[in-house]
Amino acid sequence: MSIGRLSLSTQARDTFWRSLQALTVTRIVIALVLLLYLAFDVQGGAARALPGYAHACFFYLGTAVCFSALTLFWRRRFPVQLASQVAVDLAVISLLYLVAGGVRSGLGILYLFPLAGAAILAPLVPALFSAAIATLFILSYAAWQLAAGEAEPGLMQSGLYGIAFFAVVWLMNRLAARLIGQEELAAQRGLDLQVQQAINEIVIADVGDGVLVVGSDGRIHTANPAARRMLGMEAAAGLMLDGLPGLEPVAHAFAGWMGTGSTVGPAAAPTLAAVEPVPGEAGPDAAYVILKPYQDVAVGEAGLRARRDQPAHLKLRFARVAGGGGTPARSVIFLQDVSAIENQAQQLKLASMGRLTASIAHEVRNPLSAIGHATALLAEDLHGKAEVRLLKIIGDNVARVNRMVEDILQLSRKAQPYAEPVQLAPFLLELKAEFCETQALADEMLWLGGAGAIEVRFDALHLREVLVNLLGNAIRYASRAPGSIRIWPELDAFGTLELHVQDDGPGITPEVRAHLFEPFYTTSSKGTGLGLYLARELCLNNGAKLDYESRFDLRSNTAPRGPRKASGRFVITFAQLQESSL
Repeated sequence: MSIGRLSLSTQARDTFWRSLQALTVTRIVIALVLLLYLAFDVQGGAARALPGYAHACFFYLGTAVCFSALTLFWRRRFPVQLASQVAVDLAVISLLYLVAGGVRSGLGILYLFPLAGAAILAPLVPALFSAAIATLFILSYAAWQLAAGEAEPGLMQSGLYGIAFFAVVWLMNRLAARLIGQEELAAQRGLDLQVQQAINEIVIADVGDGVLVVGSDGRIHTANPAARRMLGMEAAAGLMLDGLPGLEPVAHAFAGWMGTGSTVGPAAAPTLAAVEPVPGEAGPDAAYVILKPYQDVAVGEAGLRARRDQPAHLKLRFARVAGGGGTPARSVIFLQDVSAIENQAQQLKLASMGRLTASIAHEVRNPLSAIGHATALLAEDLHGKAEVRLLKIIGDNVARVNRMVEDILQLSRKAQPYAEPVQLAPFLLELKAEFCETQALADEMLWLGGAGAIEVRFDALHLREVLVNLLGNAIRYASRAPGSIRIWPELDAFGTLELHVQDDGPGITPEVRAHLFEPFYTTSSKGTGLGLYLARELCLNNGAKLDYESRFDLRSNTAPRGPRKASGRFVITFAQLQESSL
């Protein structure tokens, strides 16, 4: 491959010009060496001391300097410059060869310098033409010496020189062509890679899902705008996943996927993560996390700002990128905000149900009342065991349907809260006594953590309804051992008050967790599927938030001690905390 081909890239042409500059520098060095050789007069006044030899050396040095300046400051007409330089080289070396006495001088080896340069920088045919000129000159001079009756014309040695010239030119040209071809291929692939990288940056920047590139140590290398928006950060590159307490759920999920079982990073703190594996996904390659609001804080050495004003329910998907050639392996975390999707799904269900609520009181409640009244009248006259059992079945189902009707009607009218300060400690004690008496539970089964002087602003009736719903779910799965159901307040990392409700049961499966707060979803044959949905709506009406979280340690100082294992709990996050002695 040569400079004459139009397919050469800009990088390849720059390589040719640099090679030509190196050739001119080498020419200057050779001229200086010849002059020094002359100055020392190694052969003591032989042909090299003749004036022609000195003039040729000085001329060669001068033209070498001119060629060097020309290639440095005027990068035009590369073939002309190369041809003129090779022609001058051949002419000067031939003159020196003649003055020095021919093949016996040993200067024939200097022909390899311009011939090698031509082989590298010119096409094969011009390079072989240059080798042919040098060979013909040497052979012609040897033949003239033979005709002149020289004792040792060196005809054989001249022929070997010619063979060497052709061999060197052909070999150097082929090697140069291969190297230039590889450089062209690398340059083309580099351009393709730049285009692909630009396309990837555009796609990643515009995609709605967040993308994080994370190292095995939990350090964030890249984050697209969607990820920074979901995490509430101005910039994320260079930060640790656990560098901000509000991001610990993501750090914990990543650590669980990596198999470390603990938060990544050099200073892993007890996790606040709410993590559940995603149903339908293979293994732990995906998880749900809940990011809670956090205040405006400075992150990292650069003081980057981070803040989240609203909670976010994110679905995380993990993918590993294997490193090659000693490159550290990295992982990609895809973030999808599923809060809007969940709300939209719930609104669609409620919209389809809205047409039913208009006539449900008249079409369903009146027949239910008639059935209930008829059952009560029959119970006065029928006293057989079989009749009593059948009447009880009728009564239980009437009550269940009536409760479902009440829940559906409650959905159609938004409950207005009467928020007032509620002392949490006496409220929980009263609720415990009432609930244990109603459900016939042992007093020690329900454990209350110290609430101190905590005061929250919440409608007392709504808070009671929410907690009764959560406790009703808990007693179905708890072991009924002492402390098997626990309620305690806790402050998160940013000082926000939370109320935790937990039992020692097996926890909620990922499949159920994905639909936990959806209306009309239930795993109980006696449930309506509206309890948890109504509980969350009541919390939202009072400025609070209800979520289900999976924890991997009991980090609260007030929670009862127990085995450190994965457990689920419902968490009520209150809007504000007025007084606290936690």
